[in-house]
Amino acid sequence: MAPRRSPGPLLSFTDTELRSAESTIVFNPQPIETQPFKKPWYYYIPLFGTIFLILAPHPSLLYVLVTFHLQTLHQPVLFITHLLVTYTLTFLAFSSLIVCLARDPGPANAPPSRMEGNDREDGEMDLREALLSDTDFSSPGRWCRKCWAPKPERAHHCSICDRCVLKMDHHCPWIGAKCIGHRTYPAFVHFLCCITLLCVYVAIVAVNGLLYAFRNPFAVHEFTPVHEIVLAFTGGVFSLIIGSFACYHIYLIFTNQTTLENITPFMLLRHLPPLPRSGHSLSDPPLEPELSQAQRRIVKDAHGHILIYDLGWRQNFAQVFGWNRKYGWLSRLWCGGASMGDGKTFPRNPRAEEMLARLAKELVSVDSDR
Repeated sequence: MAPRRSPGPLLSFTDTELRSAESTIVFNPQPIETQPFKKPWYYYIPLFGTIFLILAPHPSLLYVLVTFHLQTLHQPVLFITHLLVTYTLTFLAFSSLIVCLARDPGPANAPPSRMEGNDREDGEMDLREALLSDTDFSSPGRWCRKCWAPKPERAHHCSICDRCVLKMDHHCPWIGAKCIGHRTYPAFVHFLCCITLLCVYVAIVAVNGLLYAFRNPFAVHEFTPVHEIVLAFTGGVFSLIIGSFACYHIYLIFTNQTTLENITPFMLLRHLPPLPRSGHSLSDPPLEPELSQAQRRIVKDAHGHILIYDLGWRQNFAQVFGWNRKYGWLSRLWCGGASMGDGKTFPRNPRAEEMLARLAKELVSVDSDR
């Protein structure tokens, strides 16, 4: 009886055909295009309120400048000076506001071709670069579970915009419900400073007019003091409100922090060095819910001293408002501009690692004593 032959493959290829097929396979990854988040119309109501508050005092200011400085004091030079200062500050404020509205705050997961400073013409990622990346996406804070994409350093996911933003500072409803991030933060600070200076200047002009009206009640028009009282009150109130925000963000710039980093002390946990494998019940790195009250207090106390990205106020200021051209500072005076760098990597404070190691040791020590 002849031996039974096993069935052969249905299709067979020669070596020449296989080499020909391999040569036609080209790895050409295409970025996944996501639909942009479409904001409802009522998201823009606070923006209209912002524009209204900027423009509302101008009719009264013009009335005061004409009736008081021109008709009463007869000082056209001072009149023109006040006009130039107030409307220059108004123009600068609107310039930075337009930058915040028109510019993307920082696309954390945008295709390479859309990122500024990309030297590749085709905008494609090399296969070796994608597979052999040095970034550990399994570490905490390196992977966004909502975008399901890598999350660069200091980037955060905005639940309102439904996206990750590079060096996200906060979500601001007053500028069209947009996030303030790496590419819009200098313009936002510029906007706050211009509005503060405008309010202070208007208040000073109005107070000087009021003092003159009290000393010379019959020399001024009867309605001029009313406008001056309104301008002085609104200018003083908004100087305190907006000025407080401006001073706070200037402090953040000089210490190289974002609003999220400043108000969230437990973000330090993701930067801690590896903990010992035994002798404690903490995760590596520790999670906020598993910390005791004493450990929470330790983290909050350390938060005010461990400034991970603080390089000194000069370098911190240059990192936010720096420029690489000879007269690049002119655009910073005009609209604030954008921060330097790619917004994905940042130099760290050389003393931060030692302080983080000390914090990790204290947390483990407290946990082992429980």
